[in-house]
Parts: sequence; structure tokens; C-alpha cells
Amino acid sequence: MHPREKFVTDLQWLSDNVLLMIDKVHHQMELALAAYDLLDPSTQGLVSELDQQVNSLRFEIEDKCVELIAMQQPAARDLRLIVAVMNMIVDLERMGDQAKGVMKALKHMHTRPMENRPPEIHKMGEAVLVMLDSTRNAYVNNDMALAATTAGADEEVDKLYAKAFTQVMFRMADAQTPEQIEAEYELLRVAREFERFGDLVTNVAERLIFLATGRMKELNTDPAPAD
Repeated sequence: MHPREKFVTDLQWLSDNVLLMIDKVHHQMELALAAYDLLDPSTQGLVSELDQQVNSLRFEIEDKCVELIAMQQPAARDLRLIVAVMNMIVDLERMGDQAKGVMKALKHMHTRPMENRPPEIHKMGEAVLVMLDSTRNAYVNNDMALAATTAGADEEVDKLYAKAFTQVMFRMADAQTPEQIEAEYELLRVAREFERFGDLVTNVAERLIFLATGRMKELNTDPAPAD
């Protein structure tokens, strides 16, 4: 195979495996959201297994990126693609960690009474999955306008988090036992994992903008509420 053909094939391999990482992370968060809705951490093993696969993919892709930079000395857009991929896979791996964090929180929640949970938390989980879907489509179709819409979606996630945060604080203040306080704390942790997941999806969208334009642009500059 001609060196340039091999290089093009390797770049396609990078893109294909980034998409594979996205799909696995999406599955992780789908499982985590379903587990949260049911207060059932029984799928934790599957989420952890997917997380291991995501981690392995990250290092495989990273190794390939380093190899391409060292051996091919790519220029301009090809180099931007490799650099963007190296950053995206770190954020994707961290997204998997957020899904795993939801499952860890459920271990402390599922045996506690958790009535009337703030509906904003579920909405956050749904919203960040839609964000990831949109970012995947933007990557496949090189659609920078679609990538940019992530900004508005993440702002909505931040607003939902602020509402959930306030409600959980009131719930925690009304808790009667240390066990109830712990459960409310873990509920807040779930909300925080969803909020952080949205931030990481936005980071990936920013890298897509960089890939197309060569310039980094922050798509959402509103700070998240402190917790």
C-alpha cells in the first residue's frame, strides 16, 4: 500500500474507533439513567465492563495517534484531526467515569426511601444523552452548526442542575436520620455526574469546531453552580 493510502486508512481507523467509543459511552449512560430511574444498581457490572472497553479503546487510539505523528509528520488539517482525537478520547473516557459514578451513588441509595425525587435529575440524564447523539452526528457529517447547538443544550442542563441542587438541599435539611442525609447526598452526586457529563460532551463539540476551523471556541461559558 502506498504510504499516503496507509495514512488515510489509519485516519479512518481513528474516526471509526472514536465513534465506537462514543457508542459505548452512550450505552453506559443509558444503563446508568435506567438504573437511576429504577433505583436498581444491578447493572453496575455491565457498566464497569463497558468502562474497561472504553479505557482500552482510549489507549489504543492514543497509541495510534502518537505513531502517526512520529512516523507521518502530518501537517495542517491531518494534524488537527489527530490532535482533536487525542483530546476527545480523554473526555469520552471521563464520560464513562461519570456513568460509573452514577452507579456507585445508587449503591447507597437503592435501600433508602427516595420518594418524589426532583424530576430535573432524570431530565438531565435524558438531555446529556441527546447532546452526545447530536455530537456524534456532527462528527460523522462534519456539521459544525450541529456541534454548536450543544452550547444551548448544556446551558439547559446547567439550569436543571441548579433547580435539582436547590431541591436536594431542602430535602437534606428535612432529613431525619443520617441514612436519609447520605441518600440525599448521593442523589445530589447523581445530578452532578449528569451535569459533568454534559460539560464533557461540550468539550468534544468544541474539538469538532477546532477540527473544522483550526480555532478553539468555548461553546458554553456559563459557570455551573457550586456544590
